[in-house]
Amino acid sequence: MRTLTPCELCSLLGIDLPGGVAFSLSSVTEDSRRVRPGALFVASPGAHADGHDFAAQAAASGAAAIIGGRAGLAELCGLPYLRVADARAAAGVVAQALADDPTARLRVLGVTGTNGKTSTCHLVRAVLNHAGHSCANFGTIGYEIGGTLYNAPHTTPFAEDLADMFVRAETAGHTHVVMEVSSIALEQERVAGLRFTAAAFTNLTRDHLDYHGDMENYLAAKLKLFRRIEASADMKHNPRFTVANAEDPATPHFSDASRVPCYRYGAGGDVRAEKVRLDFGGASFRLVTPFGSADARTRLIGHHNLSNVLCAAALCAGLGVPVETVAGGLGTLPSVAGRFESVDAGQPFYVIVDYAHTDDGLSNVLRAARALCTGRIITVFGCGGDRDKGKRPKMGGVAASLSDFCILTSDNPRTEDPHRILLDVEVGMQHADRRKGDDYLVIESREEAIRRAVALAKPGDLVMIAGKGHENYQIIGTERHHFDDREEAMAALKALNP
Repeated sequence: MRTLTPCELCSLLGIDLPGGVAFSLSSVTEDSRRVRPGALFVASPGAHADGHDFAAQAAASGAAAIIGGRAGLAELCGLPYLRVADARAAAGVVAQALADDPTARLRVLGVTGTNGKTSTCHLVRAVLNHAGHSCANFGTIGYEIGGTLYNAPHTTPFAEDLADMFVRAETAGHTHVVMEVSSIALEQERVAGLRFTAAAFTNLTRDHLDYHGDMENYLAAKLKLFRRIEASADMKHNPRFTVANAEDPATPHFSDASRVPCYRYGAGGDVRAEKVRLDFGGASFRLVTPFGSADARTRLIGHHNLSNVLCAAALCAGLGVPVETVAGGLGTLPSVAGRFESVDAGQPFYVIVDYAHTDDGLSNVLRAARALCTGRIITVFGCGGDRDKGKRPKMGGVAASLSDFCILTSDNPRTEDPHRILLDVEVGMQHADRRKGDDYLVIESREEAIRRAVALAKPGDLVMIAGKGHENYQIIGTERHHFDDREEAMAALKALNP
């Protein structure tokens, strides 16, 4: 770790050096509670509070200086105040500089999109490790560094934490990092200062509109990742590139935003699967790329996972990993926690737990289930509270059209009335001409809903428990309570044959 002088800081941020300031910066933070002596406090506006309101607390804790966007301030609470165009972007740049810019030495692969980010990142890590590289993985399930899985409070960490993660990755001997990059993180400039080698786009469907407002803003946020990828001085030996889903309507926006070669994957793309065979053991196919072809197999189930496989293959092949090695690495990943994950107690029907929490995600897993299941599909799902209300009836409609029977239940209601959320979902069921009692049930208790679904299942059926996946909690009010769909499903299965 290094320190920064006022001159170095201003040069880094491209701003004028004020006269008469003297300090030495050793850390940076947006959280006044994390300020320690020598810190640069970032006064950025938030959804519920403005960082400027906590300047006094930062000063009392030993902050050396403050950066923010207010005009006409030379100091605040007795500390030098430096004005920047975007305080959060500046925080990212400073955090990476203080960490001695680890991403200049690591190969960093960013994956964005509504669905598929987690599975794609796990696949990339598996392939690169199989190829003899050492790859860390930062994402929704956790941050995997040096054999340790750290808790992930955010899909993409904040700037100061992200810088620390990259330092840990480099110290652990990793040469590559693959990371999920959320739209909110891009909008909040959490990845500012990172030097990406490549970026991938999986798909774009409705999500996070409670934050972004509309699909145009949502798309604009995700495009920021592609615009960050810059050509290297030696593109032959140190390539910079992007990959995008050839089957997604938004891909032309991403290829247009890319300033480096963009490989498309999927049907008709540069990287594609031919001679595909899908079953409950995964998929076998011929992997075709601009760099060669090879027979491949994945143990991940469903057509939607095949798309994730191709995305990962495009990223790894683009890095120069031989196609035969890519194909071999794809088969080494047995599963991804909470992604089409089977719960098996020897019962004569399938029980699947999946993270699908958007209408498109739910559609993907239910279509995958329909292609493989010979019996009925019984779907257990809900929608989160204090989040985009517009997707609730859409998810209800998807579940109604692709399931034989549904049970609507709670899924992190947070501070909303669970009954009100379920009524919103029920609208979609009713618009699909589904009748309560005959075609679906509403059971607020998620535990009871899972038990009822398992009790209803007959040989050959498939119970899909969607929405929470790897999560092991329910958020009720403002408190987290332990709850794991996989544990509850196993308990329900065991209760069938005590």
